[in-house]
Amino acid sequence: MQILVTGGAGYIGSHTLVEIYKAGHTAVVVDNLSNSSKESLKRVAELCEVKEFPFYQLDIRDKETLAEMFVNHKFDACIHFAGLKAVGESVEKPWLYYENNINGTLVLIEMLEKHNCKNIIFSSSATVYGEPAEIPITEQCPKGVCTNPYSWTKSMLEQVLMDVQKADKEWNVVLLRYFNPIGAHKSGRIGENPNGIPNNLMPYITQVAIGKREKLNVFGNDYNTADGTGVRDYIHVVDLAKAHVCALQAIEKQCGLGVYNIGTGKGYSVLDVVKTFERVNDLKIPYTIKSRRPGDIAEYYCNPQKAEKELGWKAENDLEDMCRDSWNWQRNNPNGY
Repeated sequence: MQILVTGGAGYIGSHTLVEIYKAGHTAVVVDNLSNSSKESLKRVAELCEVKEFPFYQLDIRDKETLAEMFVNHKFDACIHFAGLKAVGESVEKPWLYYENNINGTLVLIEMLEKHNCKNIIFSSSATVYGEPAEIPITEQCPKGVCTNPYSWTKSMLEQVLMDVQKADKEWNVVLLRYFNPIGAHKSGRIGENPNGIPNNLMPYITQVAIGKREKLNVFGNDYNTADGTGVRDYIHVVDLAKAHVCALQAIEKQCGLGVYNIGTGKGYSVLDVVKTFERVNDLKIPYTIKSRRPGDIAEYYCNPQKAEKELGWKAENDLEDMCRDSWNWQRNNPNGY
């Protein structure tokens, strides 16, 4: 299959490109590079042992330029990663997130429809569950009240895509609800490369380990969990990438609409991650306890059995692998790309 990958230069997109090529597919990448680097695509090409693959630096909201790109290529499916993703920034700049994420996706859907590519895998988020009605979270769990504009854009776009598929059964739509991706490719050539202060736990830990930051802030140690710190479902980014290849196989079989949790089904606390990172990498991570952040909840992990049953996908890497590969990336790329 020839796959259009929007946001393909980013953290999850770049790892997914590797798995797309390993599975025998080809890809065309669209990315505006607002939160990513073209260097990641060079390294993906090295890992895939190809000279290069078609890349268009453009914003998917730019209908005219996107339309020109569609004239040059015939696509069998689209994997849609493109979008702004910083939770804190979305609270500060809600209009930016709604305009960018929603408008961009609406333009993309219009182009896919026009060029008869009615297959899309959407990069969604477990945050659409809000404060979940049950733990572990299944796909039957109702979507909840989101706690920030970023999460609302994911929830709203899920509904848009569901409605598109409901109105036209020729569409195949797969919604992948990611839990907490961490880790990096085992080669150490591609990994997470956040701009500025990291929003997520693992890149903050690795930046402390490399000496870029003095210590880790742990927000809250008085939750109703084993050690008082928040518990999350962390998944290796390579396992997450492989889920998209499994979703492509489902699309080839005309899956209609599919909604899947993509996680390990295991919850680890913040201090579990810190201690595992210290142990497998023989490093010390200084940290300090801060007060809880508003909107954070105690536990958040999934039941991933539906993805295993229907997609044949299951996470293979454990927390030790995630910690080891994260440090391997950071140690070999102290300043990112």
